[in-house]
Amino acid sequence: MSMLVKTEYKISISLINECVKDINQSKQIVLNKPTGDFFYDPWVIKEEYKNSVWENLLNSLPMDVGQARIINLQSGTCYFKHADIDDRYHLNLSGDCGYLIDLENEKLHKLEADGFWYDMNAGILHSAVSFGKFDRSQIVVRKLLNRSNIDDPVMISITPNSSYPRYDFDNLISPWLNLSNKNKTITDFNYDFELMKVSFKIGKKDINNLIKNLPKEFLLNYE
Repeated sequence: MSMLVKTEYKISISLINECVKDINQSKQIVLNKPTGDFFYDPWVIKEEYKNSVWENLLNSLPMDVGQARIINLQSGTCYFKHADIDDRYHLNLSGDCGYLIDLENEKLHKLEADGFWYDMNAGILHSAVSFGKFDRSQIVVRKLLNRSNIDDPVMISITPNSSYPRYDFDNLISPWLNLSNKNKTITDFNYDFELMKVSFKIGKKDINNLIKNLPKEFLLNYE
């Protein structure tokens, strides 16, 4: 299964060009705001972006979505290897030689401003790189997580116990969280950004298997 799949959702190249003119290359910009839970409830456009090219762009996705960001990657740079709990929609805006890299299958996905949204399986370990003369700019939109009904739910928390907590979390825990969300075996996920602590509910019958397979770089607590 490909990490990046073209969808039927598309915007015009003229709208992309309008957006590119409005990009602030110096920082990452969040275009919308939450209406409730960060991961589960829909986000809505911020007041300053209403009736703008950015609202038109986001409206081309015909479903409720999560956080939408303009992400700029400087020429000659890349990201650390990682995975994410939530899959994303990607729309490329600019850049002459940008790629998403599927590190598990050793595959490059070239990024072009073709007007199409792409569905990304972010549970696959990946990176992004800008090889060209110009910075790469993308819109990255989080998919909402599944609210799932779980038998005999238990609240679990996982905290880092290593010298490289963020890297280890993104590489060792996030792939499992992504798959568990898709399989609807966890719910009520929450992330403490300061402590890098995650909590979620899981079925009582699944706890022993989680304990057995939890990497040594993490500590698990549950009630």
